Amino acid sequence: MNIGSIPAKTARLAPEREAIIDVHTGQRIRYGQLDDRVRRFANALSEQLGLKKGDRVAILSKNCIEYMEAYYACARAGFIAQPLNWRLGKPELVRILKDGEPSVVLAHCEYSALCDDLQEAFDCANWLIFGAGNDSSYEQLLMTSHSSEPPQSQLVGNDDPVLILYTGGTTGESKGALHTHKSLYMGMLNQTVAERIVPSDVYMLTGQMFHIPVGLAMNYMAHGCPLVLINFDAKLALETIQRERVSAFLGITTMLNWMMAVDGFEQYDLSSLRNIQYGGGPMPRSVVKAALEAFPCTIIQGYGQTEGMTMSFLSQEDHQKAINDIHPERLASCGREGHVTSIKVVNPDGSEVPKDGNTPGEIVVQSDANMVGYWRRPDLTAQTIRDGWMWTGDIAHWDEEGYLFIVDRAKDMIISGGENIYSTQVEAAIHQHPAVLESAVFGIPDEEWGESVKAVVVLKPGHEATEAEIIAAASAHLASYQKPRSVDFVDSLPKAPTGKILKRELRDPYWTDGEKKL
Repeated sequence: MNIGSIPAKTARLAPEREAIIDVHTGQRIRYGQLDDRVRRFANALSEQLGLKKGDRVAILSKNCIEYMEAYYACARAGFIAQPLNWRLGKPELVRILKDGEPSVVLAHCEYSALCDDLQEAFDCANWLIFGAGNDSSYEQLLMTSHSSEPPQSQLVGNDDPVLILYTGGTTGESKGALHTHKSLYMGMLNQTVAERIVPSDVYMLTGQMFHIPVGLAMNYMAHGCPLVLINFDAKLALETIQRERVSAFLGITTMLNWMMAVDGFEQYDLSSLRNIQYGGGPMPRSVVKAALEAFPCTIIQGYGQTEGMTMSFLSQEDHQKAINDIHPERLASCGREGHVTSIKVVNPDGSEVPKDGNTPGEIVVQSDANMVGYWRRPDLTAQTIRDGWMWTGDIAHWDEEGYLFIVDRAKDMIISGGENIYSTQVEAAIHQHPAVLESAVFGIPDEEWGESVKAVVVLKPGHEATEAEIIAAASAHLASYQKPRSVDFVDSLPKAPTGKILKRELRDPYWTDGEKKL
């Protein structure tokens, strides 16, 4: 399997079918056109720029058609795409460039000035700019290249590396997770079964293409579906679903809350929607019920990581049953293992914990969808992948039917007075207050107890609540030692590209001695 050949199949069968719609620029491209440009760029990289199999191509851009062209072209010809997070500052971007050592840096013209700065710190012979019309260096390169099939494409696939995805950095410096054609394909297979994809789907990508959701988008294109690109805005998302007849998308709880809060929500025609997948953590029962009433489709949850794509799923039926009081507790679960995934919950020595709904352990995953390792970090790879099982760092327990309940990240657990406190449990209790949109709980220094529980809360638009009210609402569902001792209110929480909250950024300022910094 060569991931770069995804557009070729539909280009042969239905070249006039729409492939990608860029909502922000109004550009639309069909599968025949897309495959032609993919072949041209693949040939240009190898023949004009001299890249060899395994060379890296860095990409700095927001979601756009050219981004996907670059992904497919690199895969087609045996190169490794190295997408860059445009939200990062110059020092971190330089570090990632030096880590990957790309032979080409491809960037949108929006980042031309930043590229000038980066060139002073990183030596690369080929800097290509696109987005400035036909005069851009990228378009000029395509115009002078030919569109025949790259001769090496038949020799590329399966175990060849194709993509370096840098982790969200929720616990520190980001690392490059290396995926192959096979690992991406098997992750797509997991998604196909769970999402029940059909060729008539229209997929809207709300996440950024420098992270793992791009694999979900590629999967829909592998089925010949149109891909709609947006940079998320709640009102824009609703308008796009209505105009482009979107049938599926991936979001996080906050996105759905924002969409449902848009003025005139009920006036939008959302009848094309078939399924919504959400990630980044469980969705409170009240939000699930509201979403199932507001959106005319099913809902599914996916639990995954950059290192392993999506690993478990809480199914469409699980959600519907839960709001009808059939195992409602499973809304706090991330479901069961995916179609091509095996999961265990284990003690530090690797022995499995019982499926008793209580005993915690670390989630370990065995799957062909897992990364092959961290780029140029054999030490971290050896720590993370042991005897074919990937240790996720997520602490969970599971019930007798194999439903996983994540209680915390191993590094996010709070120890207060000798008691282990799981931040996710406290967050779930805080969400019982109807004014809470988002929350993050972590430990801060406490002279008496070692750590005390701190909560940072984002309120829903137009709602009010006091610190005392939040603590009281949480206390009704927690033991005394578990309740938050203080609450801060903010407009938004810092997040990784995956939508996961960056607790490190909230926690670190309280730990000036470095003891708790992760």
